Amino acid sequence: MIGTNLAGIGPDLWEATKQTIYMVGVSSLLAVLLGIPLGLLLFIVGPLGLKPRPTLYRVLAFVVNVVRSVPFIVLLVFLTPLTRALVGTSIGSTAMIVPLTIAAVPFLARLVESAVKEISPGKTEAALAMGADRFQITRKVLLPEARPALVAAVTVLVVAQIGNSAMAGFVGGGGLGDYAYRYGYLRFQSDVMFITVILLVVIVQAIQWSGDRLARSLR
Repeated sequence: MIGTNLAGIGPDLWEATKQTIYMVGVSSLLAVLLGIPLGLLLFIVGPLGLKPRPTLYRVLAFVVNVVRSVPFIVLLVFLTPLTRALVGTSIGSTAMIVPLTIAAVPFLARLVESAVKEISPGKTEAALAMGADRFQITRKVLLPEARPALVAAVTVLVVAQIGNSAMAGFVGGGGLGDYAYRYGYLRFQSDVMFITVILLVVIVQAIQWSGDRLARSLR
């Protein structure tokens, strides 16, 4: 029966997979471009940073914590007016990139901050003693030393984005979540649900394996 259904659902399943890859890929890329600098800034202005700024740190930390504490499905609905203003619609794969990115940036920022905190303070102190400024220390000490942890953080982010994108499918976001809901749940086709879950597991395992392998190679 699964084989029979596969022949009919194959094209739609492939289209849903492409939508998921598109949503996760674009939102993860934007999160990396915004989240890594934000995480570095949190560390630099934090209590143990290169240039402590307690007030600025508290404001940034508060905003990050607030966004992180909101469940994604609630954040998705809350951001509907912003999504519609930016994209022109609140449904579809492109529209879902907005809430996916906003949810991912503070999540990655905290991971980056934690990764940089693990670097031995002696290395930054040595760079300061040799006359390096904060920008040089960030570029030539913090980022290179934290590369394995940053790769691991991005891997965790991408896996989380896959789960969020599946959730977005339940509100018209497209992708595998929407496909499983419409073709599997609403039509009571348990085999379609099974195939979709297996495909999501395979995608997550492939990303996790690739990220772990790259992180190990950078140590």
